[in-house]
Amino acid sequence: MFPLTRRLAGAAVHVYTASGSVLALLIVLAAFDGEVETALWIGLAALIVDGTDGMLARLARVKETIPWFDGARLDDIVDYLTYVFAPVVLLWTADALPGGALGWVVAALPLLASSYQFCRVDAKTEDHTFLGFPSYWNIVAFYAIVLELSPATVAVVLVVCSVLVFVPVRYLYPSRTQALRTLSLALTAVWIGTYAVLLLQFPSVHPAVVAVSLGYVGYYLAVSGYLTAAARRRRLGRAQVGAGAAG
Repeated sequence: MFPLTRRLAGAAVHVYTASGSVLALLIVLAAFDGEVETALWIGLAALIVDGTDGMLARLARVKETIPWFDGARLDDIVDYLTYVFAPVVLLWTADALPGGALGWVVAALPLLASSYQFCRVDAKTEDHTFLGFPSYWNIVAFYAIVLELSPATVAVVLVVCSVLVFVPVRYLYPSRTQALRTLSLALTAVWIGTYAVLLLQFPSVHPAVVAVSLGYVGYYLAVSGYLTAAARRRRLGRAQVGAGAAG
């Protein structure tokens, strides 16, 4: 039995994670009020909560101090609200989607695709990567609004990313993937800084800051490609060893 202070610390971490659901509500309310920048600032807060709660949970050893509470399920619920549902609402209210029936279909795709992904038991691999596009709809919404992308462009991005949810490509999990972890964490911190700077500059964003921000996206995709190729090489190596042993 752990002392009360340790159990309270574990409970506090779960409350911290759960606060993301409140942030999701605030994003939706700001979106319906037409406060796009406020919604994006709250989205940044939600990103920070999600990026730090896992580390705090491991430090507090929540699986041991409160074993009857499923923190992973709580995290998935909150992530769906902050990464999927709230961003789609924001895109809708910001008129960033096509009008008419096409807009409804495009808005539904991320919701449905991510519902599937969040129920996959292998959505997070054993070596701490994401399998399939990791439902970063909040990031899509951020760039769609800050860069003032056309509804047609946003629609294409949503369709492509929805399809990529089902494609078994491995994506970097910045806070957990061991490969290049220190560099990834440092660059993620820089990206968070550019997020804030772009919001402060909005609607007149500076091209240099945009370039740095998108540079991180390029790094993320490049590392994800490397992780996918490395995993494929490992699978082929195991298959060859197995075939050799069978022969």
